[in-house]
Amino acid sequence: MTTALPGGPPPPEGPLVGLTVGVTADRRRDELTALLGRRGATVVGAPALRIVPLSDDALLHEATEACLSGGLDYVVATTGVGWRGWMSAAEGWGTGARLVAACREAMLVSRGPKAAGALRACGLREAYAPESEALDDVLAWLLERDLRGRRVAVQEHGAALPEFTAALRERGADVITVPVYRWGPPEDPEALRRLVEQTARREIHALPFTSAPAIEAFLAAADAAGRRAEVVEALRHDVLPVCIGPICARPLMREGVPCVWPERGRLGALVRTLVRELTALHRREVATEAGPLVLQGTAVLAGGTTLWLPPLPAAVLRALAERPGAVLSRAELLRRVWQGPVARQPDEHAVEAAVARLRTALGPYGHLVGTVTKRGYRLAVAP
Repeated sequence: MTTALPGGPPPPEGPLVGLTVGVTADRRRDELTALLGRRGATVVGAPALRIVPLSDDALLHEATEACLSGGLDYVVATTGVGWRGWMSAAEGWGTGARLVAACREAMLVSRGPKAAGALRACGLREAYAPESEALDDVLAWLLERDLRGRRVAVQEHGAALPEFTAALRERGADVITVPVYRWGPPEDPEALRRLVEQTARREIHALPFTSAPAIEAFLAAADAAGRRAEVVEALRHDVLPVCIGPICARPLMREGVPCVWPERGRLGALVRTLVRELTALHRREVATEAGPLVLQGTAVLAGGTTLWLPPLPAAVLRALAERPGAVLSRAELLRRVWQGPVARQPDEHAVEAAVARLRTALGPYGHLVGTVTKRGYRLAVAP
């Protein structure tokens, strides 16, 4: 049986019940949201960027004509969606068959399986694709070849690749950059600002990221809100960042934020990694006088019932459960639960109010949060 707070969301089921996950992705946002929702998570969607197609862009048309004008020796496919977008645009201009023929005469290099799949869908075959799916390994493979006078087309993936192309040009290559799409500002910057605030307040339990530009845009939004230091600190200690792969994780690692990622850079693997790591961090079972309680985010599982707690009372219960049976003073609870600068922290009356709300939300289990006169509060554990 599940119960919900009056006016609250319907009680879901799954390993992520009670946990809130922020989604910053634009492309495949709906798929990622559905995967998380089916596992019981509360999802807060706030794309940090949006993909702007360039099918009518003069730069893409000029790059395509340059590829067709003098033949190609190497072609680098960096993303499946970008490659398909390029081929689709060329088809619309009536040059699709010529472009595929030009690529067939070249040596094709794929950054990873998705780009390779897009190549094969066009009847093409890659000569090299690194197991790491890293652009650095693609560059290393190219630099092992004699590039003097060679024409190299590089399909970009949302942003320019200045270091990559500069290294090729230093070796004498004639590089044609193909900007198939670019990253633009989010359609709803206010939603992104709210996600930044929720992250700083530790109301978000995890943030899955599918691209490095999305991380950079999220941190830039934190900068604009004056909360970057708080957001980075939350990501280091309380909010779990899960990245699609090590390349995606680089902006966070530069900030000293520890990251996890799946062995294979797939959306399903990303979600499985998130479930495993997040439940290990936030699922806690406590043996109490009224039987076992399972705490997970803002949910409490007890006696076959799921109880939903507001975020602040849930944080108070989590702090008490970290030391079951021990007395935590009001000052200690203030330090553990209320995040942010000291100037914004409430006084000890806020602790009393949060404890009262916690007892109400716990219903028949409210008595487990006991008051120890003049000392503080404790969670009653089994004898």
